[in-house]
Amino acid sequence: MKVAYFDCFSGLSGDMALGALLDAGLPLADLRTALGGLALGDAHVHAKKVLRAGVSATKFTVHAHKHDHQPEHGHDHREHGHDHGEHGHHQEAHHHGPEEHGHHHEAHHHDHAEHGHDHGEHRSLPEIFGLIDRSSLTPSARDRAKGMFQRLAEAEASIHQMPVERVHLHEVGALDSIMDIVGIAFGMEWVGADRVVCSPLNVGGGMVHSAHGLFPVPAPATVKLLGTTPIYSGAVQKELVTPTGALIATEYASSFGPVPSMSVEQVGYGAGDRDDPSTPNVFRVLIGRSDERAAAGRVTVVECEIDDMNPQIFGVAMERLYAAGALEVFYVPVQMKKNRPGTLLTVIVPPERLASISDVIFSETTTIGLRHYEAERECLAREIVSVDTPLGAVRFKVSRRDGRVVTATPEFDDCARIAAANQLAVKDVQRIAIQAYRP
Repeated sequence: MKVAYFDCFSGLSGDMALGALLDAGLPLADLRTALGGLALGDAHVHAKKVLRAGVSATKFTVHAHKHDHQPEHGHDHREHGHDHGEHGHHQEAHHHGPEEHGHHHEAHHHDHAEHGHDHGEHRSLPEIFGLIDRSSLTPSARDRAKGMFQRLAEAEASIHQMPVERVHLHEVGALDSIMDIVGIAFGMEWVGADRVVCSPLNVGGGMVHSAHGLFPVPAPATVKLLGTTPIYSGAVQKELVTPTGALIATEYASSFGPVPSMSVEQVGYGAGDRDDPSTPNVFRVLIGRSDERAAAGRVTVVECEIDDMNPQIFGVAMERLYAAGALEVFYVPVQMKKNRPGTLLTVIVPPERLASISDVIFSETTTIGLRHYEAERECLAREIVSVDTPLGAVRFKVSRRDGRVVTATPEFDDCARIAAANQLAVKDVQRIAIQAYRP
């Protein structure tokens, strides 16, 4: 299984994510071709190597030159794409987030017009969808990009208490947002990860200016998009996660936590504008393969004893625990205080699902306390394969270790169905299926 890990120790923004993918090997020419398919006029992108606290990283930059700009102005853009601190409102200042992050989506786009850097008209959601539909992206990447824009518009609409169709254009349709979101949809298809894990996000702190006023970090749109994602505030008191960064993390990550068991094959560092001497202002992506010897990584074991519950409830509790994300649920008879017979409930659960599992246990059982601890779990790599037998197809659960088949077990439900249809004993069908299996 191919795995990607988003390491957000210094936050996340759209340009940092694209910089990290380029640093990890995404061809810039291919990205330019994909973005060029959007037909956004003379907008173009650059990538260059920079240092952030001594760490080499790739800085991704979006430019859009107006034909009436003075030549020397355009020259400065090319030669000094990252040095726009003089006015603080260049394309990078907002989107290029964990840097001078006081430029939230809304504030950044609003200020562009005032400083002569209005990078084309701000487009509505339907207009953006039209651009994406006419692009060279694959159908799945188009759907992903449109889904992210829809989420961004819905977040802004919720915050401002307005219908999605009335969201101000500058809140969703600025050039940098289009380039970032479409670029990420293209780049993540290039990565081709079967699973994406993200660290808790360092959101920074302080206050951020927006077109609607001064807000605390993380900005309202960022909070809305992050939802229940784990976040924290570190030493750097600036906006470290932009709305686009929050959108990317929550769109692609299936779980949040430490680095999963993996063999790292590619590493990429994406740079923000600001160079903090104490902490590298970069976003890191790790790309590799999951370690079959520790495929499931760490799990949390949750336990409690119950001696005063109607036994009919145990079945319902088990069903709801599995529905809440439990990996395993089992009951063991135990002898408790006052020599009363009771039941030990044990639940194996991914660490990130602990809160949900605890809620189910307290609501569905009579226990008034539980304990939990983390444990290492080692699992064989498993897959389901279909095997043709003289009696029909039977699914097998095949387990491997280091690529070698360890066990191959026919699915009981298939064997029971075939046995009933042919008036045979289940054990005879199992034997026939095993004889038909060839590794």
